[in-house]
Amino acid sequence: MQDSTHINQTRRGLLISGALTATATAIPPLAQALSPATAQTPAPVTAKVQLTINGQLHTLELDTRTTLLDALRENLHLTGTKKGCDQGQCGACTVLVDGRRINSCLSLAVMHEGATVTTIEGLGTPDKLHPMQAAFIKHDGFQCGYCTPGQICSAVAALDEIKRGIPSHVSDDLTAQPLLSATELRERMSGNICRCGAYSNIIDAITEVAGSKA
Repeated sequence: MQDSTHINQTRRGLLISGALTATATAIPPLAQALSPATAQTPAPVTAKVQLTINGQLHTLELDTRTTLLDALRENLHLTGTKKGCDQGQCGACTVLVDGRRINSCLSLAVMHEGATVTTIEGLGTPDKLHPMQAAFIKHDGFQCGYCTPGQICSAVAALDEIKRGIPSHVSDDLTAQPLLSATELRERMSGNICRCGAYSNIIDAITEVAGSKA
């Protein structure tokens, strides 16, 4: 009679040997399938989009995942619009789309087919500044200047909102014309962060453009 311990060891060795053989047989095809040389990356899905940017019509062929910010900076080389946090928190990428301000880092370019986009380059030129640009310079509404393009675009939109009677979270009467006050302006500009802390100067600049002292 054979020793049962010897039988169990033999059976265990047979199972291990079979498993190793099966693994060795399966690994080469698996490795070949995962090899970068043989793996096929799906081609990006592209689409045409027409945008009127700073008064000029552009037709772009874009990866559908391209943000409006990247389309402006990478495809059209309009680098005045800044990429800050890339998460919609700092406001450095603020542009005007059909007159409304948006965080261009959070919006896909293809979502704005036929839209009119205004960037900081479209507000004014060095020879003919927009009043808001001139006021920011006068009141030193910037230091490092990185956030300034988004701040100015947002400030232009904020004054337009007040002019059109659109209330904010701090408006006392939602049915009345919003007051041009420092409190209102701070609330409306709260989505734009200035890492240098030039907030009081920014408020002064916006107030001057509005033609009233807050």
